[in-house]
Amino acid sequence: MEMMRKSRASWIVVASLLALPAGALARPLTVDPSHTSVSFQIRHLFTNVSGRFDKFEGSIEFDPEKPEATKIDGSIDAASIDTDNEKRDKHLRAADFFDVEKHPKITFKSTKVSAVDSENKTAKVAGMLNMHGVEKPVVLDAAFLGMGKDPWGNERFGFRGTTKINRKDFDLTWNETLDGGGLLIGEEVTIEINAEAMAK
Repeated sequence: MEMMRKSRASWIVVASLLALPAGALARPLTVDPSHTSVSFQIRHLFTNVSGRFDKFEGSIEFDPEKPEATKIDGSIDAASIDTDNEKRDKHLRAADFFDVEKHPKITFKSTKVSAVDSENKTAKVAGMLNMHGVEKPVVLDAAFLGMGKDPWGNERFGFRGTTKINRKDFDLTWNETLDGGGLLIGEEVTIEINAEAMAK
């Protein structure tokens, strides 16, 4: 009798879980690198120069019905920096900047989601950014762009995240003083991530 009661209780738990609506549980997602971009902008003299990182990976736990429970974990290969200028990219990989031999990875791990706007599907995602061997808290302005199945039946989710950081906070301090005063490179960096992720 005791075994029958335990068995019945187990089936009740399973049935209860199956009865939950589809959005009630966080979905584990994997970032699709071929449909994702990690880009940045920084001032050079009088205009902004754009760049990107070409190698990265990430995972997301996401429930559209409970976005405040979202978790994000990402990693970027620092040596994959690309500003469409080979000489400049070589300098960026060197000790003056990212020093990729000593600090090969840039990582981000979320710690909290707040200011959720259900109507506009936006939120603030706080987390720890580790870059150039320095870890600092940052906040992403995040947006959920939608979900659906691709022509091959894979369930896909779209996200965007933007933030601004001061590169000097991460000991990226190299610069050149101009003859007329001022500095060659700005300190504020704008970062934008457009991510497409697939359900595992």
